[in-house]
This record gives sequence, structure tokens and C-alpha cells, in this order.
Amino acid sequence: MSELQSGRIVKALSGFYYVKSVDGTVTECRARGIFRKEHVTPLVGDIAEFSVERGRGMLERIEPRRNSFVRPAVSNLDALVILASGANPVTDPFLIDRVAAIAGDRGVPVLLCVNKVDLNDGERLIGIYRRAGFAVYPTSAETGEGVEALREAVRGKTVAFTGNSGVGKSSLLNCLNAEFAVKTGEVSDKLGRGRHTTRHVELYCLPNGTCIIDTPGFSSFDTEQMELILKENLQYAFPDFAPYLGHCRYHDCAHLHEPDCAVLAALREGKIEPTRHASYTRLYESAKEIRLWEHK
Repeated sequence: MSELQSGRIVKALSGFYYVKSVDGTVTECRARGIFRKEHVTPLVGDIAEFSVERGRGMLERIEPRRNSFVRPAVSNLDALVILASGANPVTDPFLIDRVAAIAGDRGVPVLLCVNKVDLNDGERLIGIYRRAGFAVYPTSAETGEGVEALREAVRGKTVAFTGNSGVGKSSLLNCLNAEFAVKTGEVSDKLGRGRHTTRHVELYCLPNGTCIIDTPGFSSFDTEQMELILKENLQYAFPDFAPYLGHCRYHDCAHLHEPDCAVLAALREGKIEPTRHASYTRLYESAKEIRLWEHK
């Protein structure tokens, strides 16, 4: 075996992993069978060691990850940028909340980008999530509105862009840096969703030190296939619940219908957005179906 080299996985496609070394060279690699035996899937964002034998790259080891996600299949993020839209296709708040909860469960900050404000001001979504304490960036890939603020928010970080199909993710990436040359697709008026122009996960680096991971768009059905959070942990994945946790009558309060629940009181007083609690309830009902041993 040749001497081990180190790099970062910048693309995963059809069982091949493309590792970028410090000197900028990219090596196409396969993963050794040991990864499958140990149930480890290499992810874009991984720091990996690889060897080259007879001109073919082979992944040998993955460095410990700071964090990782199943969908999008990425690792070692500083933040997750969720794209949404108030225009066709209008983003269901539950889609945002599902992804944001998974990020919150992993301790990864979320930035919400409400795109297409040239077509719809997105005030409903902007209002919901600003009141919930999220950093929200209204943008338009068409006019360039808000793009500079978003560029500054992610400067120097490794972030993944994710969102439902058709919200203009690829167009916004091209707006951030034309060198991306990410393919874009039109939104179907009939179906209200975009064509999946991004087919794989790929990491791009900007001259300012920012690394952006582009991921395929998802549908409402896809969110049902995302990983679940243990019901005991779900409350902590909603940062807008934080001021009220520990103030309920019962220490194991589920915040659904219990008496003297501080979260429900805040909901009634308008301190928590109804859509946020509705999403929490929906996720909690799903989480009740899993057991701790199944989650490992």
C-alpha cells in the first residue's frame, strides 16, 4: 500500500468519493469494504486518509466528525443554511422545522434564507422564524437583494445549503459566486416544485475561505425519511422553547396537553409561534414510535 495521504471529501457520486488534498489535487477514490462492515458511509465534508494503488484511490480511514447528517448527507458543518420561499413553491413551515430540529439536536446553528422575495416578500415565513429567534436572510437570486448579507453571514465557514426543490438554491449559489456554474431548473407551475437539478452532494470553496456544500432538493415525502430525534431530546431542538423548559409542573412534561405547562402557556400568550408548536407535536408523535436501542 502506498503512503497515506490526507484530504477532504468534496464530492460523492455513484459510489465514488472525490478527495481534495491540501495542494488542491482531487483524487477519485473507492471506499474499502471495511467501511461497509462497520456501517460507515463516507460523507462530503469528511476529513479522510486515502492511498493510491496502481493509479486508483482508496479511502482508508475517516477522521472523527464534529457532526454529521443523513439528509443532507454531509459532515463537519459550522452552520446549516435552510432555503425557503414564499413564492411557488411555497415552503411548508414543517419542512423547515424538521430540518432545523435535526440541526438543533446536533448543535449546528441554522440560518434561514427566504428566497424569491422579488416574487413574494415572504413576510409570513420571515416573521415566524425571526420571532422564534432564528437568523433570517431575505434574498432574491434574480435581483441580488440580500445576497451580500448572506455572503457575510457564511464567510469563512463550512456550510451546507438545503431546502425543498424549486426554492432557487442553485440560482442563489450562482449569485454568491458565478464560478459555481450550478445547473438550474424551472419550477413546474402544475406541480409547484422544481426539477431536481442537483443530483449529488458537492463542496465548493470560495476565495474568501467559505466552503459551501450544495445538496439535492427534497420534497415533503423526503422529510418523512429523515432521521428521528428521541422524544426526550426533541424539546431541546426547538430553541424558542428554551426559556420555558424546567418551569412546568411535571419534570417530564411533554408540552402537549399537560396542566401548568410553561411551553403551552407561552404558546397561548403568543410567545411561541403556533406553527412551531404544531411541528413539535407532529415530530413528537413520530418520535414516540422509536426506542433508545433503535436510535443507536
